[in-house]
Amino acid sequence: MLSKVRASDGMTAQSTRHRRGPLAPAAFLLSMLLVGGCAQHTDDDRTGDDGQARPSAPAATGSGTGTASAAAEQTQQPSGTSAGRPAGCSTDDTDQAVPTRSPADLRWMTYRTDLLPASPTAGPLKVEGPVWSCFARTPLGGVLAIHAIWAKMGGSDWKAVTEKQMARGPGRDQLVAKRSELPDDDKTGAPGSDGTYLGFRFLTASKDQVTAMILMRLADGRYAAGTASAVWEDGDWKLRPTLTGSISESITPVGGTDGFVLWGAGKSS
Repeated sequence: MLSKVRASDGMTAQSTRHRRGPLAPAAFLLSMLLVGGCAQHTDDDRTGDDGQARPSAPAATGSGTGTASAAAEQTQQPSGTSAGRPAGCSTDDTDQAVPTRSPADLRWMTYRTDLLPASPTAGPLKVEGPVWSCFARTPLGGVLAIHAIWAKMGGSDWKAVTEKQMARGPGRDQLVAKRSELPDDDKTGAPGSDGTYLGFRFLTASKDQVTAMILMRLADGRYAAGTASAVWEDGDWKLRPTLTGSISESITPVGGTDGFVLWGAGKSS
Protein backbone atom coordinates (compact mmCIF):
# COMPACT_ATOMS: atom_id res chain seq x y z
CA MET A 1 0.00 0.00 0.00
CA LEU A 2 1.36 3.38 -1.01
CA SER A 3 0.99 5.48 2.12
CA LYS A 4 2.87 7.36 4.84
CA VAL A 5 3.75 4.97 7.62
CA ARG A 6 5.70 4.66 10.82
CA ALA A 7 8.42 2.04 10.81
CA SER A 8 8.54 -0.51 13.60
CA ASP A 9 11.59 1.11 15.18
CA GLY A 10 9.73 4.41 15.50
CA MET A 11 11.20 6.03 12.40
CA THR A 12 8.76 7.69 10.00
CA ALA A 13 9.07 7.61 6.24
CA GLN A 14 10.34 11.18 6.39
CA SER A 15 13.01 10.37 8.94
CA THR A 16 14.37 7.54 6.79
CA ARG A 17 15.18 9.96 3.97
CA HIS A 18 18.61 9.58 2.48
CA ARG A 19 20.57 12.68 3.37
CA ARG A 20 21.95 13.17 -0.14
CA GLY A 21 18.66 12.87 -2.03
CA PRO A 22 15.19 13.67 -0.69
CA LEU A 23 12.55 11.00 -0.56
CA ALA A 24 8.91 11.96 -0.43
CA PRO A 25 7.82 12.42 3.20
CA ALA A 26 4.63 10.53 2.37
CA ALA A 27 3.38 7.67 0.23
CA PHE A 28 5.75 4.73 0.56
CA LEU A 29 4.73 1.12 0.46
CA LEU A 30 3.89 0.05 3.98
CA SER A 31 5.31 -3.35 3.20
CA MET A 32 8.65 -1.78 2.30
CA LEU A 33 9.10 0.43 5.32
CA LEU A 34 7.40 -0.92 8.38
CA VAL A 35 8.59 -4.51 8.47
CA GLY A 36 12.09 -4.99 9.77
CA GLY A 37 12.60 -1.40 10.89
CA CYS A 38 13.61 0.93 8.09
CA ALA A 39 14.65 -0.16 4.64
CA GLN A 40 18.26 -0.08 3.55
CA HIS A 41 19.02 2.73 1.10
CA THR A 42 21.39 1.73 -1.65
CA ASP A 43 21.91 4.98 -3.50
CA ASP A 44 25.43 5.48 -2.10
CA ASP A 45 26.76 3.18 -4.82
CA ARG A 46 24.13 3.98 -7.44
CA THR A 47 24.35 7.76 -7.52
CA GLY A 48 25.28 9.70 -10.64
CA ASP A 49 27.04 13.01 -10.99
CA ASP A 50 23.73 14.84 -10.69
CA GLY A 51 23.03 13.28 -7.29
CA GLN A 52 20.17 11.11 -8.58
CA ALA A 53 20.16 7.42 -7.73
CA ARG A 54 20.59 5.00 -10.61
CA PRO A 55 19.33 1.40 -10.84
CA SER A 56 22.07 -1.17 -10.77
CA ALA A 57 22.75 -3.22 -13.87
CA PRO A 58 20.63 -6.37 -14.19
CA ALA A 59 22.11 -9.83 -14.33
CA ALA A 60 21.63 -11.85 -17.48
CA THR A 61 18.47 -13.90 -17.83
CA GLY A 62 18.68 -17.10 -15.85
CA SER A 63 21.78 -15.99 -13.98
CA GLY A 64 20.25 -15.79 -10.51
CA THR A 65 22.51 -18.43 -9.05
CA GLY A 66 23.79 -16.40 -6.11
CA THR A 67 20.48 -14.98 -5.04
CA ALA A 68 18.70 -18.27 -5.64
CA SER A 69 21.22 -19.93 -3.32
CA ALA A 70 20.52 -17.29 -0.69
CA ALA A 71 16.81 -17.95 -1.07
CA ALA A 72 17.33 -21.66 -0.62
CA GLU A 73 19.41 -21.06 2.50
CA GLN A 74 16.80 -18.74 3.98
CA THR A 75 13.84 -21.03 3.29
CA GLN A 76 15.89 -24.01 4.49
CA GLN A 77 15.07 -25.98 1.36
CA PRO A 78 16.07 -25.85 -2.31
CA SER A 79 13.98 -23.16 -3.98
CA GLY A 80 11.81 -24.20 -6.90
CA THR A 81 11.92 -27.93 -6.18
CA SER A 82 8.14 -28.41 -6.02
CA ALA A 83 6.91 -29.13 -9.54
CA GLY A 84 3.23 -29.57 -8.65
CA ARG A 85 0.76 -26.75 -9.13
CA PRO A 86 -2.27 -26.11 -6.90
CA ALA A 87 -5.56 -27.54 -8.13
CA GLY A 88 -7.07 -25.56 -10.97
CA CYS A 89 -3.85 -23.66 -11.70
CA SER A 90 -2.23 -24.17 -15.08
CA THR A 91 -0.05 -21.64 -16.90
CA ASP A 92 2.12 -21.46 -19.99
CA ASP A 93 5.67 -21.23 -18.66
CA THR A 94 7.55 -21.42 -21.94
CA ASP A 95 8.57 -17.76 -22.26
CA GLN A 96 11.57 -17.40 -19.96
CA ALA A 97 12.81 -14.15 -21.50
CA VAL A 98 13.14 -11.12 -19.24
CA PRO A 99 10.39 -8.78 -20.47
CA THR A 100 11.56 -5.63 -22.24
CA ARG A 101 8.08 -4.18 -22.68
CA SER A 102 4.68 -4.27 -21.04
CA PRO A 103 2.68 -7.45 -21.82
CA ALA A 104 0.15 -7.10 -24.62
CA ASP A 105 -2.61 -8.50 -22.41
CA LEU A 106 -1.94 -6.18 -19.44
CA ARG A 107 -4.88 -5.63 -17.11
CA TRP A 108 -5.16 -3.37 -14.06
CA MET A 109 -6.79 -4.86 -10.98
CA THR A 110 -7.97 -2.74 -8.05
CA TYR A 111 -7.07 -3.48 -4.45
CA ARG A 112 -8.22 -0.74 -2.06
CA THR A 113 -6.41 2.39 -3.29
CA ASP A 114 -3.89 0.47 -5.43
CA LEU A 115 -4.01 -0.37 -9.11
CA LEU A 116 -1.98 -3.54 -9.63
CA PRO A 117 -0.70 -4.92 -12.95
CA ALA A 118 -1.99 -8.33 -14.00
CA SER A 119 -2.16 -10.57 -17.05
CA PRO A 120 -4.74 -13.20 -18.08
CA THR A 121 -1.86 -15.44 -19.16
CA ALA A 122 0.86 -14.69 -16.57
CA GLY A 123 -1.36 -14.17 -13.54
CA PRO A 124 -2.96 -13.95 -11.18
CA LEU A 125 -5.33 -16.58 -12.55
CA LYS A 126 -6.99 -17.22 -9.18
CA VAL A 127 -8.49 -14.55 -6.93
CA GLU A 128 -9.69 -15.70 -3.52
CA GLY A 129 -10.35 -12.58 -1.49
CA PRO A 130 -7.01 -10.81 -0.93
CA VAL A 131 -5.03 -13.86 -2.05
CA TRP A 132 -4.26 -13.44 -5.74
CA SER A 133 -2.35 -16.51 -6.90
CA CYS A 134 -1.51 -18.84 -9.78
CA PHE A 135 1.24 -17.00 -11.63
CA ALA A 136 3.26 -18.27 -14.57
CA ARG A 137 6.67 -19.66 -13.72
CA THR A 138 8.30 -16.94 -15.81
CA PRO A 139 10.05 -13.65 -15.04
CA LEU A 140 6.84 -11.78 -15.90
CA GLY A 141 4.82 -14.01 -13.59
CA GLY A 142 7.33 -13.39 -10.82
CA VAL A 143 7.24 -9.59 -11.02
CA LEU A 144 3.43 -9.60 -11.18
CA ALA A 145 3.38 -11.76 -8.04
CA ILE A 146 5.63 -9.29 -6.20
CA HIS A 147 3.14 -6.50 -6.88
CA ALA A 148 0.14 -8.59 -5.89
CA ILE A 149 1.61 -9.80 -2.61
CA TRP A 150 3.37 -6.82 -1.07
CA ALA A 151 0.47 -4.45 -1.76
CA LYS A 152 -1.55 -6.42 0.82
CA MET A 153 0.88 -6.00 3.70
CA GLY A 154 -0.46 -2.71 5.02
CA GLY A 155 -4.05 -3.59 5.89
CA SER A 156 -5.92 -6.27 7.75
CA ASP A 157 -5.46 -8.80 4.93
CA TRP A 158 -1.77 -9.21 5.67
CA LYS A 159 -2.18 -12.34 7.80
CA ALA A 160 -4.08 -14.32 5.16
CA VAL A 161 -1.66 -13.25 2.44
CA THR A 162 1.43 -13.98 4.54
CA GLU A 163 0.20 -17.45 5.42
CA LYS A 164 -0.25 -18.46 1.79
CA GLN A 165 2.13 -16.27 -0.18
CA MET A 166 5.24 -15.63 1.90
CA ALA A 167 8.24 -17.95 1.52
CA ARG A 168 8.92 -20.12 4.56
CA GLY A 169 11.95 -19.45 6.73
CA PRO A 170 13.35 -17.18 9.42
CA GLY A 171 12.58 -14.06 7.39
CA ARG A 172 8.90 -14.89 7.39
CA ASP A 173 8.98 -15.55 11.14
CA GLN A 174 10.58 -12.15 11.73
CA LEU A 175 8.07 -10.46 9.46
CA VAL A 176 5.09 -11.95 11.31
CA ALA A 177 6.51 -10.99 14.70
CA LYS A 178 7.18 -7.38 13.73
CA ARG A 179 4.08 -6.82 11.61
CA SER A 180 1.88 -8.15 14.43
CA GLU A 181 2.94 -5.19 16.58
CA LEU A 182 1.75 -2.61 14.05
CA PRO A 183 -1.77 -1.31 13.35
CA ASP A 184 -3.61 -2.15 10.15
CA ASP A 185 -4.13 0.65 7.66
CA ASP A 186 -7.14 -0.23 5.47
CA LYS A 187 -6.92 2.79 3.22
CA THR A 188 -9.92 4.03 1.28
CA GLY A 189 -10.07 6.41 -1.64
CA ALA A 190 -9.84 6.53 -5.39
CA PRO A 191 -7.53 3.96 -7.02
CA GLY A 192 -4.13 5.53 -7.52
CA SER A 193 -4.72 8.33 -5.02
CA ASP A 194 -1.79 7.21 -2.82
CA GLY A 195 0.59 6.72 -5.73
CA THR A 196 1.05 4.65 -8.86
CA TYR A 197 3.02 1.58 -9.90
CA LEU A 198 4.81 2.58 -13.09
CA GLY A 199 7.23 -0.17 -14.08
CA PHE A 200 10.00 -2.59 -13.20
CA ARG A 201 13.63 -3.50 -13.76
CA PHE A 202 14.93 -7.04 -13.29
CA LEU A 203 18.15 -7.59 -11.38
CA THR A 204 18.12 -11.41 -11.59
CA ALA A 205 15.71 -13.89 -13.12
CA SER A 206 15.44 -17.66 -13.30
CA LYS A 207 12.69 -20.28 -13.02
CA ASP A 208 13.32 -20.50 -9.28
CA GLN A 209 13.89 -16.89 -8.23
CA VAL A 210 13.39 -13.32 -9.42
CA THR A 211 14.64 -10.05 -7.98
CA ALA A 212 13.28 -6.81 -9.39
CA MET A 213 13.13 -3.09 -8.72
CA ILE A 214 9.55 -1.81 -8.70
CA LEU A 215 9.14 1.78 -9.88
CA MET A 216 6.53 3.98 -8.18
CA ARG A 217 5.37 7.53 -8.65
CA LEU A 218 4.41 8.88 -5.26
CA ALA A 219 1.38 11.02 -4.51
CA ASP A 220 3.50 14.18 -4.58
CA GLY A 221 4.91 13.37 -8.03
CA ARG A 222 8.34 12.14 -7.02
CA TYR A 223 9.70 8.70 -7.86
CA ALA A 224 11.03 5.80 -5.80
CA ALA A 225 12.02 2.21 -6.49
CA GLY A 226 11.89 -0.73 -4.11
CA THR A 227 13.77 -3.98 -4.61
CA ALA A 228 12.11 -7.28 -3.70
CA SER A 229 12.49 -10.98 -4.43
CA ALA A 230 10.16 -13.89 -5.05
CA VAL A 231 10.98 -17.60 -5.04
CA TRP A 232 9.15 -20.55 -6.56
CA GLU A 233 7.72 -22.59 -3.71
CA ASP A 234 4.86 -25.10 -3.56
CA GLY A 235 3.89 -24.51 -7.17
CA ASP A 236 3.68 -20.71 -7.20
CA TRP A 237 5.69 -17.55 -6.61
CA LYS A 238 6.09 -16.53 -2.96
CA LEU A 239 7.50 -13.25 -1.74
CA ARG A 240 10.81 -13.73 0.08
CA PRO A 241 11.36 -11.44 3.09
CA THR A 242 14.87 -10.55 4.18
CA LEU A 243 16.31 -12.37 7.17
CA THR A 244 15.40 -9.37 9.33
CA GLY A 245 11.74 -9.57 8.28
CA SER A 246 11.59 -6.75 5.73
CA ILE A 247 9.55 -7.10 2.54
CA SER A 248 11.94 -4.84 0.66
CA GLU A 249 15.66 -5.39 0.22
CA SER A 250 16.20 -1.69 -0.47
CA ILE A 251 14.41 1.58 -1.20
CA THR A 252 15.97 4.05 -3.59
CA PRO A 253 14.91 7.54 -4.71
CA VAL A 254 15.08 7.83 -8.50
CA GLY A 255 14.92 10.85 -10.74
CA GLY A 256 12.50 9.43 -13.31
CA THR A 257 11.60 6.44 -15.42
CA ASP A 258 14.90 5.90 -17.27
CA GLY A 259 16.15 2.33 -17.03
CA PHE A 260 12.76 0.82 -16.24
CA VAL A 261 10.25 -1.09 -18.34
CA LEU A 262 7.00 0.83 -18.01
CA TRP A 263 3.60 -0.79 -17.64
CA GLY A 264 1.22 0.06 -20.47
CA ALA A 265 -2.26 1.52 -20.25
CA GLY A 266 -3.92 -1.89 -20.31
CA LYS A 267 -7.54 -2.44 -19.36
CA SER A 268 -9.24 -2.22 -16.00
CA SER A 269 -10.82 -5.28 -14.45
